[in-house]
Amino acid sequence: FHDFFHGINLLKNFIFKNMFHKLATRFRNYLPRQSLVGQFVRYFFTGGLAFVVDFALFALCLYVFHWHYLLANFVGLIVGLALNYAVSISWVFSTCERSLKNKQYLEFSVFALVGILGIGFNQLIMFALVGKLDIQEMISKIIAASIVLAWNFLARKLILFRDKKV
Repeated sequence: FHDFFHGINLLKNFIFKNMFHKLATRFRNYLPRQSLVGQFVRYFFTGGLAFVVDFALFALCLYVFHWHYLLANFVGLIVGLALNYAVSISWVFSTCERSLKNKQYLEFSVFALVGILGIGFNQLIMFALVGKLDIQEMISKIIAASIVLAWNFLARKLILFRDKKV
């Protein structure tokens, strides 16, 4: 696990030094890190970036390396999750008190568990909206994704990234 977290730190440093610096500078003035809205907007963009990386790796593993789609999906999800975690602790919730900062393995596990629960909620919401209420699939997907985005943000914020006491 030590190598895994070392890799996350390297990924975090690369992203911030090369990709996010200009974007982060612009956001700093308009959406302060201390505000809940600023954190949510940052979390929204972080999730979008994680999805793009997940999707790109999925396509690469599936079409270039010819891996089984479940293995390709797993690789994309794990890297996307690691990226989401690294960016969340460095950019989204950087002004927050990290309740498990000294227990990074546990912190990452809780972070991942929230995401896994979110997947379960997404499936249940899709089943309810499409299977029971007969709402169109794409509309249902947007509704489910929005609810789960809020769940992931709030659960991670409340459990792992509390506001610092002044």
